Amino acid sequence: MLDLHYQPHRRRLSEDIPRGRILAAMKRGKGLARVDRERRRQRAADDDPLAQTPWLNHSWHVALYLTTRGLTTSPIPYGGSSFQLDFDFVDHVLWARTSGGHVRQLMLAPKPVAEFFSELVMALAELGIEIPISTMPCEIADCIPFDQDFTHAAYDRDYANRFWRILLSAHDVLAHFRTGFLGKVSPVHFFWGSFDLAVRRFSGRRAPPHLGGVPHLPDAIVREAYSHEVSSAGFLPGGGPIADPAFYSYAYPAPTGFASAAVRPAQAFFSKELGEFILPYDAVRTAGPGGHAHGIPAEHV
Repeated sequence: MLDLHYQPHRRRLSEDIPRGRILAAMKRGKGLARVDRERRRQRAADDDPLAQTPWLNHSWHVALYLTTRGLTTSPIPYGGSSFQLDFDFVDHVLWARTSGGHVRQLMLAPKPVAEFFSELVMALAELGIEIPISTMPCEIADCIPFDQDFTHAAYDRDYANRFWRILLSAHDVLAHFRTGFLGKVSPVHFFWGSFDLAVRRFSGRRAPPHLGGVPHLPDAIVREAYSHEVSSAGFLPGGGPIADPAFYSYAYPAPTGFASAAVRPAQAFFSKELGEFILPYDAVRTAGPGGHAHGIPAEHV
């Protein structure tokens, strides 16, 4: 499959920024390496079947969505039926289900990405789903093809579950934020390449062509994603210039004076390196009742 159905990340696209550090959102230290492996595992499951889905502006059709147990692709058309992939971070299973009632499951457990990828391809074939799958991850400059990646093999059930519960809380915050805009606005969705939960508002006016430059992602896709003026907000688990998890806000193109705008609460700041406003996750997590973003339960960290 050609990687033509993917939402690029918001960051300055000329930069080579390591991302996907999920576990920084739960605990610092040993978790950072594990989250990168989980990110690659999730990409192996989500990178290509989504090309079967009709194109939706700004690549919204490729995003994952929160469920009461994890993340889902939502139904993917195939032939005269459909199938769906569901990450279950409660029982730690990847479910592959078809509209015909057939099911396969893959256990989420420590194993090389290449082994997980092979199992996924086999499970889909057993369900009668045979599609060409690109083995190259998007948005990682120094990536290893899925079917050759025997380096990343960790899976920590506790950290995976914690990350999902944080996403649920962040989803509630962003869903509430989304309701205050009557124009074109995206759903609250999770992009598996940039590994962030996002919601985007559009002015309706055309934007200048984006420069592109995302690793393993066609510039045409980047330009379509940023074809119109956009204000984006979301949650990222950390990585690169912002090592710890945080909420973010940016605009493309950035209006005059955007970087110097006054923002609240006091912990929020503008990152010149990223070109966006950052609110540390810990500031939100520890907010009391009535604090910014309604606070996030302490048991989710």
